[in-house]
This record gives sequence, structure tokens and C-alpha cells, in this order.
Amino acid sequence: MRDLIVRFRSYDRSVRLLMVNQFTINLGFYMLMPYLAAHLSGTLGLTAWVVGLVLGVRNFTQQGMFLAGGALADRFGYKPLIVAGCVLRTVAFAALGLAGSLPALIVASAATGLAGALFNPAVRAYVARDAGERRVDAFALFNVFYQAGILLGPLVGLALTAVDFRATCLVAAAVFAGLSVVQIRALPPAGGGERRAGAAAPWRTVLANRPFLLFSTAMIGSYVLTFQVYLALPLEVRRLGGEGTGGTAATALLFVVSGLSTVLFQTRVTAWCAARMAPGRAMVWGLAAMGAAFLPLLAASAVPVPEGGPLRWVLAAGPPALAALLLAFGTMITYPFEMDTIVQVSGDRLVATHYGLYNTVCGIGITLGNLLTGALLDAARAAGLSALPWLVLPAVGLCCAAALHALHRTGRLAAPVPA
Repeated sequence: MRDLIVRFRSYDRSVRLLMVNQFTINLGFYMLMPYLAAHLSGTLGLTAWVVGLVLGVRNFTQQGMFLAGGALADRFGYKPLIVAGCVLRTVAFAALGLAGSLPALIVASAATGLAGALFNPAVRAYVARDAGERRVDAFALFNVFYQAGILLGPLVGLALTAVDFRATCLVAAAVFAGLSVVQIRALPPAGGGERRAGAAAPWRTVLANRPFLLFSTAMIGSYVLTFQVYLALPLEVRRLGGEGTGGTAATALLFVVSGLSTVLFQTRVTAWCAARMAPGRAMVWGLAAMGAAFLPLLAASAVPVPEGGPLRWVLAAGPPALAALLLAFGTMITYPFEMDTIVQVSGDRLVATHYGLYNTVCGIGITLGNLLTGALLDAARAAGLSALPWLVLPAVGLCCAAALHALHRTGRLAAPVPA
């Protein structure tokens, strides 16, 4: 912990503030969102497809508007977009708690997604700009704050939701309101002013960056694999552990293992990798680790499932928790170098727009990947082939690692030579 504090204090005030901001953003977001579906279906009595619609609108709006948010940040500056996103999310979270009609819920959900699209690319571009040559280390520490918010948010939300979900929404809105005020007063202006002839010119510039597009495509698999902490692993826990208290505890263990390991080891893992290998090679190893994360589940699928008792709980909780840990370590290896590589291949131009398009590409990949993974899980259960998903997912990691290795070997992940 002392090392984290020393690292944190070594950065400029703007970078420190952005790290604390990201912790607060995730704290507010995750104290509300994990319990929104239960509120919509339980308190408001909405049908399952309507709940899916409300949640899907948020994700679709956020992923679809990332590119626009990044382009606006490059044009008007990072601070205005960060502040606008936080103010918009303040209003949206309050509306989610107070709205009682479907149209109002859809508008509030869309506003929540749009807010994320406004501040996410701007925050990352701002950190990359002010961290300078220490970008990799800065993004490692940034990820610690990011994961700490994810870890703490649901716990705070659980306590508030036990009282009233509307209280959770209003507290989350208050968190974003306070964050908006702090950023207006304390965050220095940065970025902006990247004019181009025509509104679409920045997008055309980014879309013409072939190394960036190839890198974005190669990294889609890493996000699909990481997202299985929310999809395949909890489903496997539920399949073996059931719906009771034991299954719930095993599912919670996944997120505790993932978040806590990142908070404790992220900066050490990044320092070790940076001292021993090139960024491209580190990302290859990170993707390989993500693919290997599902091998414990493959091995467990060959073990006869006990009828019940402690052994069944161990089988339900152990291999998925180990998979979550390996996924977290793969992400720890990859993430800081990944964020730095985006700046490298952008040539340090239109950085927020590059981050925006990168988030959109990976977000679309996550959506398609989840659909295919869900279909694979259903097909495997119907055919009695429990090992099938745990064969396919490591293959995804291996293919993505091979693609990234090819980009690294051919020099396409290096900064472009200035004209």
C-alpha cells in the first residue's frame, strides 16, 4: 500500500485527480447498476424483455457514441467532455430512481450510456497526455483505482438497496454531482483544438489508420474473454452450485478474486513486465494467459460431479475462481501496454478519437462474443458436452495472441514515422 501511495503522489495533480475520479465514477456506477434489473422486474413489475430493452439501450448508446465522444474531446478539450458526462450521469441516475414509466426509463438509460461515451475517451486521453513517458505505469495505477471502484461499489449499493433502491439511485447521483463540482473547480483544461476540414475528417483520419484498426481487431478477443467473469463463469457456478446461498457465495467470490488481485498486484506485474519485455510481447503473453484461464474448467469437466456436500461446492467455486484469477492477471499484463499502444499507433494525434473508436470496436465485439458464447453454452449443455466451451475459449485467446504477435513482429505496433 505504501508503494501505491508513493507512486500516486509522484504524478501531476491532474493525473492524480483523474485516478480518484475514475474510482468515484466506478463506485457510483456499480453501486446502482448490478441491482437495476431486480428493481425493474421486482419493484416496477416489468417483464423480462422490457428489462432487457432498458439495459440494452444503455449499452447500445454508450458503445455507439464512444467515437463521437472521443472526437468531441479532441475538438473542444478533455475537461468539458468529462464534466458534461458526469453532469449527465447525475441527472440520469436520479431519473432512474424516480421514473415510473417506460419512456422515462428508456431516456434515463440512454442518458446513462451517453454520459459514459462522453467522459471515458476523454479521461484516458487526458491521462495519456499528462503522464507523458510514464504512460504505462500511469495506466497500471489507473487500473488499480478502476478495479477498486468496481470492488467497493456493489457493497455500498447492497447496503443502500436493502433500505430502498431509490435511495441508491439518489446517492449515486449525489456522488456524480459532487464529482462534477470537483472537476469544474480543480481539473485544469487540456486537449482540444484539433481542427479538421469537415466534421467527419477526424473520423476519416482514424479509420484510415490501418495499424490501429488491426490492433483493435486483434484485441477484441481479450475483451470477450475478460467479460466471461460476468457470463460463462457465473453460469458454470450456478450449474454446479445451484441457486442457494452456496451458489451466491461462489459467484461473489469471482468478483472479489478479480478485483482484489488487481488492487494488490497490478503495479508489480506491470513493473516486472516492463523491465523484461517489449510492450507487444507483454500483450501477447497477457492474451495467452487469458486463454489459459479456462483450462482449469476444462480439467474440472473431466471430474465426476458429486451429488452434494462440500466437495460439490469446491468444484463449483474452485475452478471458476482460479479462472477469474488468471483472467485478472492476463488483464494486468495487457491493459497498461494496451492503453499506451493506442497512443503509439495514433502518432499522438486525435488520441481521444482513437480511444473512442477502440471502445466501440471492442464493445461490438463483446456483444457478438457474448451472443456466441451463450449459444455455445446452451449447445454444450443440450449435447452433454460440458467441456466444449472450455476448449473454444482458450482457442480464442490463442488466435488473438497469434494475431498480436504478428503485428508486433512486423513493427505495426510502433509509433509511425513523422512525415
